[in-house]
Amino acid sequence: MDDDLVIRSKDNRRLVYARSVRDGRESNRIFIEGKRHCLEAVRAGISIELVFLSESFEDSDAVDFTTNNSPVVVRVADRLFAGISETPSPQGIALIAKRPTSEFDDLAASIENATVPFVLYLSEINNPSNLGAILRTAEAAGIAGVVVSQGSADAFSPKANRSALGANLRMPVVENVGDDEMLAFAKEFGLETTAAVVSDAVDYTQIDWTVPTLLMLGSEAHGLSDELANVANSRVTIPLENDVESLNLAVSTGILLFEAVRQTRIS
Repeated sequence: MDDDLVIRSKDNRRLVYARSVRDGRESNRIFIEGKRHCLEAVRAGISIELVFLSESFEDSDAVDFTTNNSPVVVRVADRLFAGISETPSPQGIALIAKRPTSEFDDLAASIENATVPFVLYLSEINNPSNLGAILRTAEAAGIAGVVVSQGSADAFSPKANRSALGANLRMPVVENVGDDEMLAFAKEFGLETTAAVVSDAVDYTQIDWTVPTLLMLGSEAHGLSDELANVANSRVTIPLENDVESLNLAVSTGILLFEAVRQTRIS
């Protein structure tokens, strides 16, 4: 390898830029790392701006695939690649891409073609890894899309990207939405509003999930606000045994969504 083509200064402008994107200081760009995650990003067709490869990265298939889909590919000395990585054991490949954006119009169009005519509203979800896992689960269930409220974690942060494994790049994800705006959309498109809560609710298996639905969930720490829960058409809960107080939010979401999938398949 030509030594002149390898970045060897931590102050190189591209490395400074990568750290800025990684840390969320560039609002229109996202940072993705790891072989599988980068390949998923390329397959999703998002606009890739720059690919970073560590000096020792040798996967020829990954190199060829990313090189053919990015206008700029640069090599970085291994010790400096670790400095832009967000993980303790970097794999030697990362990229910067334009941040995907979705609007309510995209969500409306997706409802028409979704396997399960659901929209998931995540209210003040502050754990990016949980958020990414929920996005991955939502895509697997075949719902129309996900809306993330104001005050939630970034659905395209490095941690969310790793958990979502490309789901946030392939399905509509509408961000920074207020409760009133979300409820107005549900009313306009005739979505049944359902609140997931821990008490004073019906068993989640006892309602009709085959109708177009807006399913609303709150954070693990605080749950869904009383304001949202009280305006919902229905309130559901997942009965728990052995004095277990609650489930991980991504697990709860999966249980609810796949009950909808089950009912849709047999209807």
